[in-house]
Amino acid sequence: MLPSGSPRWRRRKDARPAEIIAAALAVFSEKGFAAARLDDIAARAGISKGALYLYFETKEDLFQAVVTEAVAPNIDIVGGMIDRYDGDFASLARMAVAQLARVATESELGGVIKMVIGESRNFPELARVWHDTVVARAFSALSGAVARAQARGEVKPGEPRNYAVGLISPLLMGVIWRETFVPVGAEPFDLAKLGSQHVETMLAGMLTGKGGA
Repeated sequence: MLPSGSPRWRRRKDARPAEIIAAALAVFSEKGFAAARLDDIAARAGISKGALYLYFETKEDLFQAVVTEAVAPNIDIVGGMIDRYDGDFASLARMAVAQLARVATESELGGVIKMVIGESRNFPELARVWHDTVVARAFSALSGAVARAQARGEVKPGEPRNYAVGLISPLLMGVIWRETFVPVGAEPFDLAKLGSQHVETMLAGMLTGKGGA
């Protein structure tokens, strides 16, 4: 226990929060939440379990740190790009889907998604943190872009949120496929090609013909 009045995030040479978070991301992705042990995370980070407790009191605290510091920044970059873009919707949709495919391919995002889906019934707080920190941010940005394009006459009428989920759902399916079936021998999907092909199909049905294509 830290002495009364000591800062919870006090830095120590043998325990750096970023290293602990990176280790936790790897262990959660490999083992899931229930099976992951703080001992495993501490060992992966190269520190003692006692040193880990200087920064994170529970496994739930550590999961929240993984989401907010290791995963959410990637989504925030894509969301910021969507929010700032002032060109035509077709170009934006292609860029956004391509960036999300890159994040899903190059990071351990898939393992965390699989964990949240598989364990949310027993650990609903995981789903809440994931939704509030990652999912809601991505959908808000993309739905807002759809609504703005509809106001400009580029996109046909329809619920913006439904269009948003339609644009990115194949990427989620591709990630689940990779994490669930590829380890037992299924052929993987190229997420970049999957996203690119699907976004063209979606745009063909969404666009009015005004603006870019």
